[in-house]
Amino acid sequence: QVQLVESGGGLVQTGGSLRLSCTTSGLTFNSQTMGWFRQAPGKERELVAAIHWRGEGTFYSDSVKGRFNISRDNSKNTVYLQMDSLKPEDAAVYFCAARALGVVHTRLYDFWGLGTQVTVSS
Repeated sequence: QVQLVESGGGLVQTGGSLRLSCTTSGLTFNSQTMGWFRQAPGKERELVAAIHWRGEGTFYSDSVKGRFNISRDNSKNTVYLQMDSLKPEDAAVYFCAARALGVVHTRLYDFWGLGTQVTVSS
């Protein structure tokens, strides 16, 4: 059974930082391109960052480039999203997702977590 479990969300002030984690089980993690998506109320889900399964690059949306950093620890089957200089518009539910052998800019993912809430106070 495949599971993706996000953690690390919470309430932070504008300009603050959070580190999200997504721990996976039931899949071959080092074959998975991992992505972080977010969805705010009334908006579509958007891909904010991704990391290639073989370490061949990362992707960031323009809205988070320079502020967010995605990384992975294959020994822990975990992907991270370090979020710095947070803005109120970053508030959303953040989801991690996995795609076997995916290219880094893919929006098509096979498995999803349930999400973790990030709230940014102004």
